Amino acid sequence: MTQDRSRRNVVILATCQGLMMIGATTMIAESALVGHMLAFDKSLATLPLAFMHVGVMATTFPASLFMARFGRRAGFSIGALAGFAGAMLCALAIVLGSFWLFCAGTFVTGAYTGFGTFYRFAAADGARAEWKARAISLVLTGGVLAAVLGPELAKATVDLLAPHVFAGSFAALGVTTLLALALLQLLDIPPPAETAAGPARPLGEIARQPVFVVAVASAMIAYGVMNLVMTATPLAMLACDHGFHDAATVIQWHALGMFVPSFFTGGLIRRWGVTPVMALGAALLAACAAVNLAGVAFANFWVALLLLGIGWNFVFVGASALVTESYRPAERAKAQALNDFLVFATVSATALASGALMHLGGWAPVNLATLPFVAAAALAVLWLARRRTTVTP
Repeated sequence: MTQDRSRRNVVILATCQGLMMIGATTMIAESALVGHMLAFDKSLATLPLAFMHVGVMATTFPASLFMARFGRRAGFSIGALAGFAGAMLCALAIVLGSFWLFCAGTFVTGAYTGFGTFYRFAAADGARAEWKARAISLVLTGGVLAAVLGPELAKATVDLLAPHVFAGSFAALGVTTLLALALLQLLDIPPPAETAAGPARPLGEIARQPVFVVAVASAMIAYGVMNLVMTATPLAMLACDHGFHDAATVIQWHALGMFVPSFFTGGLIRRWGVTPVMALGAALLAACAAVNLAGVAFANFWVALLLLGIGWNFVFVGASALVTESYRPAERAKAQALNDFLVFATVSATALASGALMHLGGWAPVNLATLPFVAAAALAVLWLARRRTTVTP
């Protein structure tokens, strides 16, 4: 792939990433509140968000294998259509007052993310080795669009279909998926045959490599910790007498923390190396828990969620770059699929655990639960840094 074509694809994929993440920020800001509103058992408030992540997890392997055979553009287009269907189901569920239909809608929406999570890897396809980390990082900058527009769209449309609160927000998401579908038709990524030739090792052999183990474990912990705290935040703020608009603002700043660093994370990795950047990210995740445990004022939620986003970015971008070092071109589909399957299996579990922990224990246990996992990720990264050798996929 030529460098000009690679850069053009990055711009398209970053924009589509932003449109997809508008849906994710809306889910974060509203799904637990909708779940709390519709569910008879309030401990199930975060179950709809868990269903979305289960949808992601269930889609990652078939999505990656489908795109290995039929190409990125076809797969991403199917994902966008699933996103439209899911958004419409969620809006209908709110109108009908059906908790389980809402869960079904979030599950279908998860299929959109299941395809879209490969946007970052698509940007790295065919890119020069020194450009891969930056390409991945730049695609994630599309989340800035989501950080700016997502919560504002949620706030502006929350009463659009009154008296059915939140239904308008999900209807509006359907429009964003159609915009993404149109943009995806402009992608110019070589057919799979051009980039996936050569010998392939068994998946077990790929997965046993230290670089793959540390990359996947770090991504699982970073995404799981981030999701556990982020999912519980709107519920915690509501319990502390902060309104929906305050919660949406905190989520907005959290999303900015997740994606604004992507403008320079790739550069930091090139300058300092991937493991120091990931270790810094783990430290920021621990700092998030400390700030949350220090108090429940608006400022605590705001600063903590900002730190959470930045920490996630440093670990996740670094882990994604590490994964690309672990496989050969012919192994790309199954290695990427295993990575994202494990990551989103963790995210699904933490989405469900978040609601249960919040309901049964409160805000402090949610944050305390993150610390052992963050410590484990930091130790794994430091271990890899000590023994790191040149990986020849």
